Amino acid sequence: MIAGLILCASLTAVDGDTVKCDGQNMRLLGEGVPFVSGIDTPEIGSHAKCLKERKLALIAKGRLKELLAEKGLRVVFSGAVDRTPSHRPLVNV
Repeated sequence: MIAGLILCASLTAVDGDTVKCDGQNMRLLGEGVPFVSGIDTPEIGSHAKCLKERKLALIAKGRLKELLAEKGLRVVFSGAVDRTPSHRPLVNV
């Protein structure tokens, strides 16, 4: 896969570490992230292990929504995908 700029008509937060660009889920990478598959935030909904994790996940998603409201954001594909079965593209925003 070739790295490069991705144009999104619609960019939304799925959870704290995943964005949706025109219907395609993409995992956030970020510089200095210790995880090979990108940023890792608490799990949302039924994937959470406890109530505290669900609450933290909602906080993370809310903060990502705030950040995505910025004007002039660029989505850059790293050329790699995450290690989950869905192989989400790893991107920097």
